[in-house]
Amino acid sequence: MQKVLPCVRAAVWRFCRHRVVRCVWNFTVREGGSLAYLAVLCAICNMIRKGWCCLVKGTEIIVKALKEEGVEILFGYPGGQAIDIFDALYGEDSIEVILPRHEQALIHAADGYARSTGKVGVCLVTSGPGATNLVTGIATANYDSVPLVCITGQVPLGLMGNDAFQEVDIVGITNSICKYAVTVRTREELPRILKEAFYIARTGRPGPVVVDIPKDIQQAEGTSEYPSEVSIRGYKPNESVHMGQIKKALSMLKRAKKPLFLFGGGVNIAGANEEVTQLAETMGVPVITTIMGKGAIPSKHELYLGNIGIHGSYAANHAVSACDVLLSIGTRFNDRITGKISEFAKNAKIIHIDIDSASISKNIVVDVPIVADAKLAAEKLLESASPLGVTGWMEQVQKWKKDYPVNMDHYQGLTPEKVIRYINERFAKPIITTDVGQNQLWTTQYIDMESNRHFLTSGGLGTMGYGFPAAIGAQLGNPDSTVIAISGDGGMQMNIQEMATAVALELPLILVVFNNGYLGNVRQWQKIFFDKRYSSTCLTYRKSCQRNCMKADECCPKYTPDFVKLAESYDAYGIRVCDEAEIGKAFDYALQHKDAPTLIEFMIEREADVFPMVPTGKTLDEMIMDC
Repeated sequence: MQKVLPCVRAAVWRFCRHRVVRCVWNFTVREGGSLAYLAVLCAICNMIRKGWCCLVKGTEIIVKALKEEGVEILFGYPGGQAIDIFDALYGEDSIEVILPRHEQALIHAADGYARSTGKVGVCLVTSGPGATNLVTGIATANYDSVPLVCITGQVPLGLMGNDAFQEVDIVGITNSICKYAVTVRTREELPRILKEAFYIARTGRPGPVVVDIPKDIQQAEGTSEYPSEVSIRGYKPNESVHMGQIKKALSMLKRAKKPLFLFGGGVNIAGANEEVTQLAETMGVPVITTIMGKGAIPSKHELYLGNIGIHGSYAANHAVSACDVLLSIGTRFNDRITGKISEFAKNAKIIHIDIDSASISKNIVVDVPIVADAKLAAEKLLESASPLGVTGWMEQVQKWKKDYPVNMDHYQGLTPEKVIRYINERFAKPIITTDVGQNQLWTTQYIDMESNRHFLTSGGLGTMGYGFPAAIGAQLGNPDSTVIAISGDGGMQMNIQEMATAVALELPLILVVFNNGYLGNVRQWQKIFFDKRYSSTCLTYRKSCQRNCMKADECCPKYTPDFVKLAESYDAYGIRVCDEAEIGKAFDYALQHKDAPTLIEFMIEREADVFPMVPTGKTLDEMIMDC
């Protein structure tokens, strides 16, 4: 016994600093080394061997969680309540920490990374303004089902609720705009919460998760164990499909005379592109998509009619109004695609497939609801799919597509359509990001997409300032791809500071800026519905201008800023294009530079509009085709 005890003591002292163990040891020695107390020590040593009592700081378990979850890139901005976590990341070669110039851009970059790779995007910011600057990006990701884990620093538990410096209740703020938000209250629950955060973000309908970690929890010591499995009571994502409902859907489709498929963003998220394309081909059914569903089926496919909705194609919108069975996969039926809800597909029986049960019959009451992953549901439909033989219907929708093409032929000279069609011809499978406004709508109308994860845009929230930082994230996640960000002159200025980030990271982004000197989308509505009362939409306006100006002319002041000079001031490249003959030369210039972004400013018609257009409160077939 006297020989065994020193060995045990050495093992305990070498591997454990836990005070409880030391107290037990001292007590054991005083008792003369009784076998009972020796057994206790042996049990504790076994716990040490398994890692149960190996103590590490909260910051260390955070880093371990990131590594266990396969995080390779983290988008972070340091501050007082997160400095301990950044210190733990210092020298961690397996995780690259990206430092954008603003937290809103940071989360959009994480969003672009997640959408383009299919991985979880990870953000790390401090408390207070660091956390609140994430709010718009959290809502953006939530609407568009993007998996993010947003880690925010927080003041120590003892200061919470006392209006401490840079204290905000970020969980309370974001509860309604994210999939899950939680404040870590004890060091013991930190590993479990982190594991659950990644699981919740990526499963079911993906979405952003907020994990708020007080500073004292970051510094506290606890177990080094990181869970390998997750079991969350009340959260069981659906992983199957109801075959009875699938049979109902197929039966309804087989009786249809005018069937139509509507594919939304859920198809792209699930990676169901091949399956839904094969389904459409097998059954011979025309296809339309939402903006977020762009690329669900190749844009040049003969069955594809275009986008549906407020700026959808004539063929797509009329097909919805005329169809008798509508199969929708992965869309929420929001107001941007339905027009007047009471008249949407009023002649049709509707089959709705979505991973989120809350989305079914939320806006449009459906006849056959199917809660399932888009890919799995499409596979089950394919098992019994057969040609429907609706040649007459196909001829009708193809005639609409031919007779009412979407184009900008009535505009002379340089147009967004010509620029985007050049991109289609010049680049093979580029990743396209857009901002929000006319630039987004023109892109969705004219860009050709062959597959998922190649078109990134803020569809649900409509967030200006999204496109440029999302392109940074996409380029980091896809270093061998050509990434092109398409923006308007208004949206580009909302996160222009990220030019410094892109230059620092030596990213060869191509930034396309359509400059019409207006907040173009709002100006278009003012032109059509507000008698050209251009209130606060002219970006060339100066104090010396006539306040109630109603048109752009040669008397307008010079535009500010000079985008080319601004890009060059960041050590990026810039070029201005005023004529359509210069489009190719501008892209040649951009492709020459691999060490920094190139901004191409296209000077377009100041009052160019996006058509077709469905006015608010009107049905989809009450489109304005021109103005």
